[in-house]
Amino acid sequence: MKTVMKISLRTGIRLFLLFLTAGLILSFSAWTEKVAFAAAAKEVIHPVSLFDKGKARHFTYKTEDGITIKYFIVKSSDGVIRAAFDACDVCWQEGKGYTQKSDFMVCNNCGKRFKSTRINEVSGGCNPAPLARKVEGGNVILSTRDLLEGKRYFVVTGGGRR
Repeated sequence: MKTVMKISLRTGIRLFLLFLTAGLILSFSAWTEKVAFAAAAKEVIHPVSLFDKGKARHFTYKTEDGITIKYFIVKSSDGVIRAAFDACDVCWQEGKGYTQKSDFMVCNNCGKRFKSTRINEVSGGCNPAPLARKVEGGNVILSTRDLLEGKRYFVVTGGGRR
């Protein structure tokens, strides 16, 4: 004998709305983690625990004049937490940034690879542009002044980046 489960239309709509709401809440919480809207603050703070697995995390910082500054933070293979702008002195005009491949950050424009232990150690060329940071009280702290120093990599004028 077949058993048929009947759900009323009202119950079906409630279940749909419940799952939709849960999905929106999860999506919004993931998005807000990656965007820092703290233009008036003096520091941007990220918990050290975000970087425990050695995976680079990409973030954005929105300036008061609407420029979006992109950066990443990674705990390198030597255990040091490092930060850099998602741009370099050579390829920044393309606006492509970096992707992590194993223990390397790879330029999405030219394909050059940079060992994670060299982030914040080497500057110039296609190396990720260093971003000063300090680790204190279980947090990675970035000064908004330091973030604004990287604004030049993300200002778009005319047909391209300046």
